Amino acid sequence: MSAAGPELLALVALIFVLAGLVKGTTGIGLPTAAVGMMSQIMDPRQAIALVVFPSLLANAWQMWRQGRVVQVLRRFWLFIGCLMVIIGIVSAYLTVAIRTETLILVLGCVICLFSISSLAWSPPALPARYDKLGQAVAGTASGVLGGLTGIWAPPMVTYLMARRVEKEDFVAATGVMIFAGTLPLIGGFWSTGLLNGDMAAVSVAMFMPALLGFTLGETIRRRLDAERFRTVVLLVFLAMGLNLIRRAVF
Repeated sequence: MSAAGPELLALVALIFVLAGLVKGTTGIGLPTAAVGMMSQIMDPRQAIALVVFPSLLANAWQMWRQGRVVQVLRRFWLFIGCLMVIIGIVSAYLTVAIRTETLILVLGCVICLFSISSLAWSPPALPARYDKLGQAVAGTASGVLGGLTGIWAPPMVTYLMARRVEKEDFVAATGVMIFAGTLPLIGGFWSTGLLNGDMAAVSVAMFMPALLGFTLGETIRRRLDAERFRTVVLLVFLAMGLNLIRRAVF
C-alpha cells in the first residue's frame, strides 16, 4: 500500500465508510463488510491486513461504551482463549503459505455462510451442561476462520445465539471477542510481513472513515426500516461471496 495511488486510497477509505455505515445501521460486522468489498479489488491478504486496526479500535470503543469486560471474560474465557491461540497459530504459519486462489475460495465461502446463516437460520438452543464444549468448538472454528480470513463471525454468532445470550450481553461479548481475536491476528501478520509499518499506518488511518460511517449508520437506523436494509445488505454480501468463489474456481 505504500506505493498505492491516491485513487486506490480514496476507494479504500470509501469502502471503510460503507462498512461502518452497514455496521451502524444493521449491526453486521465491520470486518465482514470491509474485507468482502476490498477483496473484490485487491489481494485478500492486503484486505485482511488493512482491516485489523479499524476493527481493533472500533471494538475497543465498543468495549468502553458497553463495559462488562470482566463479566464477559469470566463467562466466555474458554472461547476467547481458544480463539486467540488458534488465530495466532493460523495467521503466523498458514495464511502466508496458502495459495491466493485457496484463500479467495475460503473467504468467499465464509462470507456466503455468514450471509445465509444470518438470513435464514436460527441454531437450536445449547444446554448449559454443554457450554464448555460449545465454547471450545466454536472458539477453535472461529480461530481457524479468523486466522485465514480476518472474519470469525459465523461460529461466534452461532454459539452466542445457541446460548440465547441477551441483546446487551451479546453486544458486550462480541466487542470483547473481536478485540481479543484481533490482537494475535496483528501479531501473526506482523511476524510474517503481511503487516508492516506502511500498511499499519494506512490501517490506523482507516479508523476515522469507519467511525464516520458508523455514526451515519446509527442515524439512518433511527429513520429507516433497519431489518429490510439488513436483508438487502446480506443479499449483497452473498453476491460478493459467490463472486469470490467464482474467481477462485474459474
